[in-house]
Amino acid sequence: MNGWMILLLLVAMAGAGFLLLGRLRGTSLQLALAALLFGAAGYAVQANPSYDGNPREFAPPRPPLPLTVPRHALLGRFNQTDTWATIAESLARKGDTQGAAQIMQSAVRSHPNDVGLWTVLGNTLVDHAGALTPPAQFAYDRALRLAPDHPAPLFFLGLARARSGDRAGALELWNRMLAKSPGVSWRPMVEGGIVALGGQPGR
Repeated sequence: MNGWMILLLLVAMAGAGFLLLGRLRGTSLQLALAALLFGAAGYAVQANPSYDGNPREFAPPRPPLPLTVPRHALLGRFNQTDTWATIAESLARKGDTQGAAQIMQSAVRSHPNDVGLWTVLGNTLVDHAGALTPPAQFAYDRALRLAPDHPAPLFFLGLARARSGDRAGALELWNRMLAKSPGVSWRPMVEGGIVALGGQPGR
């Protein structure tokens, strides 16, 4: 997936996520989105977003995607998943994506039935590789086996597909989420992602 589309997708998701969490309104929301856009510009400069989402030997490593807001929206805060994910995200922000993945591997070994931990493990593995890999797919699949109707594995698997260039696969998953869950609080975030990919929610 083209890197600029990833940036647009992140801005759409984060804006909807801020609204969903109910923490930001008006000027505060505008400032938050401005900060995100500055971060996106940094991603663009560091990661050469003109590359597509497929890992290539000549492409420089990309910084991790900022997923804390959508994670909180779908998996909650101040819980077991949040504790482990916060540590992993801190490592990833420092460039240690391998360490982030290792932290989450330890988490799922300690708590093998936690859907949130398996989902975040998938996210960290995608960040480390820069694309959806078989180990990341395994982590998302495990989360879906544990909780087939939970929105988080479907949402983040869709994002991983988009990042890997599979736009159609991402849209299929996200529209499936919308069809199964009318009126839920996180719906605007998923709709924003679909629109950012050039799709139409509900199609």
